Amino acid sequence: MHAERVFAGDEDSADLPPADTGPPWTNLGQALALCNDVMRRDGEPVGEPTELALYLAAEQAGYPKQALEEALPRIAELPFDSTRKMMTTLHREESGVVAYVKGAPEVLLNRCSDRLTAAGTQAIDPTGVSALAHQLADQGYRVLAVAERHFDARPSSLDDVEQGLTLLGLVALIDPPRPEARAAVEECRGAGITPVMITGDHPGTARAIAVRLGIADEGDKALTGRDLAELSDDALQQRAAGSRIYARVSPEQKIRIVKALQARGEYVAMTGDGINDAPALKRAGIGVAMGDKGTDVAREAADMVLLDDNFATIVGAVREGRRIFDNIRKFIKDTMSSNSGEIWTLFLAPFLGLPVPLLPIHILWINLVTDGLPGLAFTAEPAEPGIMRRPPRPPDESIFAHGMWQHVVWVGLFVGGLSIASQAWAISRGVEYWQTVVFTVLTLSQLFHSLAVRSERASLLSIGLFSNLPMLGAVLLTVGLQLAVIYSPVLNPIFKTQPLPLFDLAVCFAVSSLVLVAVEAEKALVRRGLIYAS
Repeated sequence: MHAERVFAGDEDSADLPPADTGPPWTNLGQALALCNDVMRRDGEPVGEPTELALYLAAEQAGYPKQALEEALPRIAELPFDSTRKMMTTLHREESGVVAYVKGAPEVLLNRCSDRLTAAGTQAIDPTGVSALAHQLADQGYRVLAVAERHFDARPSSLDDVEQGLTLLGLVALIDPPRPEARAAVEECRGAGITPVMITGDHPGTARAIAVRLGIADEGDKALTGRDLAELSDDALQQRAAGSRIYARVSPEQKIRIVKALQARGEYVAMTGDGINDAPALKRAGIGVAMGDKGTDVAREAADMVLLDDNFATIVGAVREGRRIFDNIRKFIKDTMSSNSGEIWTLFLAPFLGLPVPLLPIHILWINLVTDGLPGLAFTAEPAEPGIMRRPPRPPDESIFAHGMWQHVVWVGLFVGGLSIASQAWAISRGVEYWQTVVFTVLTLSQLFHSLAVRSERASLLSIGLFSNLPMLGAVLLTVGLQLAVIYSPVLNPIFKTQPLPLFDLAVCFAVSSLVLVAVEAEKALVRRGLIYAS
């Protein structure tokens, strides 16, 4: 954030001019520097973003805070709070004491009795100054009014210090949105996430920025803190359904907004950087604090700290979170379907009058190579096409939703059926290596299944074999290991396998590939909305 425009005296508009240009500029420059809590730490200014902008604007114009404090030492302070919406510091000067005040124009102007110009103090036109402040706010500026008051001696009570003030000018600040912010907001809205702006700024400022970012539309209006104070909790829940901008709200009202959204069944993520944001960050489902400009209190209250203070990073985290969750589902689907196929093979074969199809070492081998290597490769699976164009998943939704358990059941039965069919085919031919045939079909079927479930909806042809090289490498390596177990004389006695003729090996591959064909057919039905419609 930086001070963009400064208005004072009879001037129309200008940057803060150099020091010693006379009133009201000198008074305004001193006020910006002194009514300020920014400190230098290791040579760098540190403080709240708004105050930091004012501090730097004053320093660049020749009003350094350190030098001014030697001549005008601070003797008292009325810190900013959300009720008064002002901050006041008192400083000792040669003729007595001067108070510098900065705050919201709509509050501070009502406490000003005159204004300072190059010709001296003159009567103030609150309506004209307020209209200028509204005009700036509608352009997206954050506007502060700055005033002063002189005393012959230190006031015995600070209660009346912020009355009878002399207006020094208005300061318009702007924190330009990052170039990627609007695109991030659009991506959020496409993903079913509703961005809402909650700010203590002027309603005009909040609305202009919200429209610029795409959070709100041209016709949307801001719901102010005054409006919120008049709404019951039930009424606020109804208004929260369509409100995208909240302005001039207090910390307590931020919590009310969060509660209202949660009462509607919404899962709320809240961002903030100030001490006043801490209660709302704690109340929200996910509190996100700013790591760069945020306060320690906000960071302690939050669930997550955003190190670069960039909203687009949150959207990237949502995208990555959805990808990770999808890949966990794919791993579970692949593992349970494969193990289900093994169970059905072992369970059904004896009931069909067939010998036990697999030895324990075969089962251990299948679990090792088909669950281990491809399972690890699922972590590298890219995001699903359109992952940020689907609505959020309900927090209480089962991980087995959207047809997963049905998939596990039918694929397990299908793999078991293929394995038993290959066993029956080999035995009917009177070959001694029938157990190796079953072993190979079961192993290859699970590898084809791993390739098929890389996407829950998109076909393998559309996403491509090479879009996940670790998965392709894991499958090829596993095939190589399986062939070694079949054809290596050293491994044959260990795994009780026998070399397969080329024709039988080709049949094993062909039969196993039917799993890929079947799962692709299932995904085609899902894409058409014929099954597992959510």
